[in-house]
Amino acid sequence: MAENETIEAENVKLCDKFVATFEILGRKWNGLIIEALLNNGAMRFKDLSQTVVKCSDRVLVERLKELEANDLVERRTYDESALIEYALTKKGESMREMMQVVHDWSDEWNTDCGPQEA
Repeated sequence: MAENETIEAENVKLCDKFVATFEILGRKWNGLIIEALLNNGAMRFKDLSQTVVKCSDRVLVERLKELEANDLVERRTYDESALIEYALTKKGESMREMMQVVHDWSDEWNTDCGPQEA
């Protein structure tokens, strides 16, 4: 029976859209960046860096560029100042309900986790 299960598993085809979504969300820090922007609205790089504390600035820049390329985050500049902010696009904002489901699942099943250290 185990052999048949292996054969069946080899025939499973994941939807390309599902795979593409998890390639974005599965990247380290992306979920936390999205969560920070969902909770705080538009944020300056410095504030994002202080919120996603264990992510280096170099990696944070890379992840923001990736999220921007995937139309989840927009980089806002202002002519009258040097202010640069990062904000979720409509597409990024649409992840709010999904992220709440992740929170709910985590609250129920990750009982070994203590409070997150800052």
